Amino acid sequence: MINKKKLCQFLVKAKRATYASGNSSIETKEKDKSTTLVFEEGEYKYHDNYFGGEPYGGREIVFYKNDPIYIMTYYGSVNEKISDFDAVYKFLQKALSLISKDYPFRGPKELKEDDLIYRNSNTGELDDFEGTESIRTSNGQLLYKAKYFGGFVDQRR
Repeated sequence: MINKKKLCQFLVKAKRATYASGNSSIETKEKDKSTTLVFEEGEYKYHDNYFGGEPYGGREIVFYKNDPIYIMTYYGSVNEKISDFDAVYKFLQKALSLISKDYPFRGPKELKEDDLIYRNSNTGELDDFEGTESIRTSNGQLLYKAKYFGGFVDQRR
C-alpha cells in the first residue's frame, strides 16, 4: 500500500529540485532527443522525461524500491504569437516551485506577478487526477496552456 503522505512530500521535493529549480545542469539529453531529470531520496526515485521545446510533452514516474508506483503525463505550449517564450517558461518554473503538498501535480491554484497570472485547476486525488494550467496577461491574453493527468500504477497484483 502506498503511503500517500510520504509520496506527496517526496513529489514536492523532487519537483522543486528538478525542472522548477531552473538548474539546467541536472538535465540529461538523451539519444532520442528527449531530456531527463532524476531525483532520488531514500527508497524513492523520481524520473521526469520530456520532449520539446515548443510544444512539449512528457511524463513523470515515481519508483519506490525500484517499482513504479505513480505516473503523470503532460502536454503544453506557448501561444504561437509569443516570441519570448523563455520569459513565459521562467514564470512557469516559479509557479511550479510553489507546488502544493496536498495536490503535488503542478503549481498553486493561482500566482500573480507583475502582468502575469498563472492558474491551475485539477480534479481527483493523488491516485487518479487530471488538470489544466495556463498563464495569461492581466488583460486576458493567453500566453501558455497545458494539460496533465495521472495517478498510481501497478497496484493490483
